[in-house]
Amino acid sequence: MAKRLYVGNLPYTVSEGQLKELFSQAGNVESANVIVDRNTGQGKGFAFVEMGSDEEAKKAIEMLNGHKMDDRSLVVNEARPQREG
Repeated sequence: MAKRLYVGNLPYTVSEGQLKELFSQAGNVESANVIVDRNTGQGKGFAFVEMGSDEEAKKAIEMLNGHKMDDRSLVVNEARPQREG
């Protein structure tokens, strides 16, 4: 289990601080990175969160996958390695 998590179906207005606060319920949050549109600066609806340990990452998936945030059910799972090219 990797420490880096993919978080999808986010409200477009979510901030990195809100994500850190939410995921801190499962353990130590190393970082939260909301992916934003380069032109508008608005969130694209997904982010990556890095947890402090594999156990905390597993707990975050169990706790927050399907969690409602602004009437949206979050998708939380292990992040896949970035594709080259």
